[in-house]
Amino acid sequence: MVLADWRKMVQAQQARFVTASLAEGARFVQAVGVACSDADQVPELRLGATYVDVSTRDEGVAAQISAIAAEHGLTADPTAVAQLEIALDTADLAEVGPFWAAVLTGSTDAFKGNDIFDPTGRVPTLWFQGTSPHSAPRQRFHLDLWLPPEVVPDRIKAGLAAGGTVVYDDEAPAFTVLADPQGNKVCLCTSEGR
Repeated sequence: MVLADWRKMVQAQQARFVTASLAEGARFVQAVGVACSDADQVPELRLGATYVDVSTRDEGVAAQISAIAAEHGLTADPTAVAQLEIALDTADLAEVGPFWAAVLTGSTDAFKGNDIFDPTGRVPTLWFQGTSPHSAPRQRFHLDLWLPPEVVPDRIKAGLAAGGTVVYDDEAPAFTVLADPQGNKVCLCTSEGR
């Protein structure tokens, strides 16, 4: 299913619908709430003064929400979506995972697979990247910034213009690693090429 309004981020499809006012956005959110209240995967919505951000794992729900947006005369800005994920290199996931889940969310139940998901969506996902054992000061944390694929080239250009360097791009478009002038890294990630 092709969803022109949506972009795949870490776990879900995301969209931003542009509104003329908070009231217009609230009417759209209400319509989505009524239409999707019985869905197996209830969408997450975030209302702003001139936009509504929506996230869902169900492509059928995404298509339904796009139809509701069209009925309300709203347009999507798929290049405006992004998701920040923090990555921690570790050789022993079982040792550190429960600690980070408890600290970030208050419960070790948030530790699932290689990730910690905050059920409230207020804390970015913490992803554990497997690595061989090593001693500090090797970099342990880095950011994974998930973006729509068409946005990444401009972000790379902006990062290079601001003094950064491309460290690794062999697996682009899935991800490209940039470093700041001091060597701190960020991965610009997309759903393509995975």
